[in-house]
Amino acid sequence: MSQASPSTTATTALPRPSLTGPIDGAVPLDDWGVIAAQGEEAAKFLHSQLTQDLALQKPEQARLAGYCSAKGRLLATMVAFKPATDAVLLALPAELLPQTQKRLAMFVMRAKCKLSDASAGQPGGWVVWGMAGRTAQQWLGADGSEATWSTLGKALPDGRQAWGARLPDAGTQGGAVARYLVLLPADAARPELPAIGSSDWAALDIASGLAWVRSPTVEQFVPQMLNLELLGGVNFQKGCYPGQEVVARSQYRGTIKRRTFAFACPAPAQVGQEVFHSEDPEQPAGLVAGVAVQGAGSLLLVETKLAALQSGSLHLGSALGPALTQQALPYEITEPQ
Repeated sequence: MSQASPSTTATTALPRPSLTGPIDGAVPLDDWGVIAAQGEEAAKFLHSQLTQDLALQKPEQARLAGYCSAKGRLLATMVAFKPATDAVLLALPAELLPQTQKRLAMFVMRAKCKLSDASAGQPGGWVVWGMAGRTAQQWLGADGSEATWSTLGKALPDGRQAWGARLPDAGTQGGAVARYLVLLPADAARPELPAIGSSDWAALDIASGLAWVRSPTVEQFVPQMLNLELLGGVNFQKGCYPGQEVVARSQYRGTIKRRTFAFACPAPAQVGQEVFHSEDPEQPAGLVAGVAVQGAGSLLLVETKLAALQSGSLHLGSALGPALTQQALPYEITEPQ
């Protein structure tokens, strides 16, 4: 396994993930849903709850954001769209939608904000799509020059609008791949684009170094453990939100000892599965945060101790399990500034 410094982890010497499937086209993300926040104080309320600045968010901007417990542990991660000054749409894994909506609703109180499930199957709901490559850019009217987390409005033939957010590029052996998370009205026509498989879309997530909180990883990580602030998911200048003191302390007191890295594994894996170090077989060294099936093996995002990358090897399930081979991330992991 390639070694990495705990202070600055450069990934240029590591192999980039090799993807086996098509990476140009679109895939409906059936395991994603949407929470709608409506009302003149919708953005203000969510600003007080999430790790990102939604108060100053403009319609042409998307926000990667985390929702934390009081202990600074991530309950969910999501992408926030702001189609109007009194409306915010939160796209997130559907398995966490009910509990996230319920918990947020507990704190609305007198705020002029109404939360509702706006996923496919609900009146006026949205389907979440993943799109990648040149055909996706053509469909969205993008030219590839847009900034990460910018949004694109796509006018539909019936006069309605779809919204696309530019995701971080995936760094693959074939080069960088542009990606977009798109909200499409549920009853609108499907995009006429080549099909991407769900596992191939997950592989693009791995290759972009972007892990989403899922049911097995709820409250397992502070945002920095998932590299969330490196991906634009934490604003350290905004006001308070649940867990803000813990997140800030981790950032400014040098207490970040765990990060997320990409690996290839010759065997199947599951989100939430433990990873062990060859020199310390008695206790786990990390946790699988993201999985993409690739042939008989997997591409993984693994949250692990920085010290575990200094020597020995990491293994899935036990110290005798399948060995993990570190892959390059498209960004560097550095000490907090």
